Parts: sequence; structure tokens; C-alpha cells
Amino acid sequence: MARPDKAAAVAELADDFRTANATVLTEYRGLTVTSMKQLRRSLGSTTKYAVVKNTLTKIAAKEAGVDVPSELLVGPSALAFIKGDPFVAAKSLRDFAKENPLLVIKGGIFDGKAITAAEFFTIADLESREVLLAKLAGAMKGSLAKAARVFDALRIKMEAGAPAAPVAAPVAAAVAEVVAEVVVEETPVVEAVVETVAEEAAPTATEAVTEEVQAPVEATEAEKE
Repeated sequence: MARPDKAAAVAELADDFRTANATVLTEYRGLTVTSMKQLRRSLGSTTKYAVVKNTLTKIAAKEAGVDVPSELLVGPSALAFIKGDPFVAAKSLRDFAKENPLLVIKGGIFDGKAITAAEFFTIADLESREVLLAKLAGAMKGSLAKAARVFDALRIKMEAGAPAAPVAAPVAAAVAEVVAEVVVEETPVVEAVVETVAEEAAPTATEAVTEEVQAPVEATEAEKE
């Protein structure tokens, strides 16, 4: 590969690493051209699947500030740059690998952290973030009652005119507890997923709880007037 072409390829790969929500490294040796087309089709338009030289991958990953373990850069490699829902793409790769054993999942990068092949399959077995959030919304109706004492204390403080502590922390803790109940298996990867989903749901829950706490106070102030 000519030097200008190599530089352009590295720059493109580095951008893919930066913009991907997750990256999966695979070995494709033995897959036919038709099988590769089927795989790309199954991954959809939000995942870029490309055969890349390990040397270029290593250089591009370094430029992008991504740490790719050296053991993943052995043998012929093809990278799946997932720019959509990582859970959906992981399931597509898992299902294709089951039907086509020549596709080998080496590992990858998820949420900025290196993961093994075993951890990848753990992620693939999880439900999508949207499903987890939907379950969380339903579970929170009952599970947030566990934080009722905290919210009551905040309400009492506000009624007494004292500044109330921010509710984000207790709500985030309650949300994380609910997500942990939805996702039972405990591994570092699952814990990262729980933390990510909890962070997404916490602001909405905090806003709802704040309104719930403030409502009685506003009613009390209105009565005083």
C-alpha cells in the first residue's frame, strides 16, 4: 500500500474507532464472499464490517486513543464498527457465528473497555438498551418505593424551609438497584451496562421524584397565602 493510501486508511480507521459505540474484532478465514455479504446485510447500515490489516488497526487504534489488546491482533482480522445499538449488533454477530462457525469472535471494545470473546457473548445475550429501559420504567413503579423514606425526608425539609439535598444521588442508586434486579447476572461487563443504563434513566427519575417532593410543598405554600 502506497504511503498516501496508508495514511488515508489509518485516518479512516481512527475515525471509525472514535465514532463507534463498540468495536468487535473477528477472524473471517474461510468465509466466502457470499457469506461476508450476508453478514454485512445482517448487521445493517449502522455497523461497518471491514477486513483490515492488523498493523493498520494497531496504528489507527493508537491514534484514536483506543487500547486494543495485542492478542486480538493475531491472524486475519475483520472489524465490526458498531455505530448503532451495540446489543442488537452483538446479537447479529452471535447468531451469524452460530450458523457460520468459520466466523470467530476474538473480542473487542465495549464502553471504552477491552472485552474478551466470552464477555462479548455475555453482552449478546443481554436485551437491548431500549428493552432494559422499558423494563426499568415498569419496575421503578414498585421498586422506587424503597427510596420513599429518603423522599419523605426531603419533603419534610422542604416544608420546613430548609434546603433539601439533591435527589439525583439517591434516585441514581435506586435506579441502579432496579436495573440490577432486571439484569441478574453479575460480571464486570454487565455491571458496566447496569451503570450506563442507570445513568440514562436517573435524570428522568430524578425529575419525576423532584416534582413529587415539591408538589406538597407548593400546595402548603399556596394554603399559607
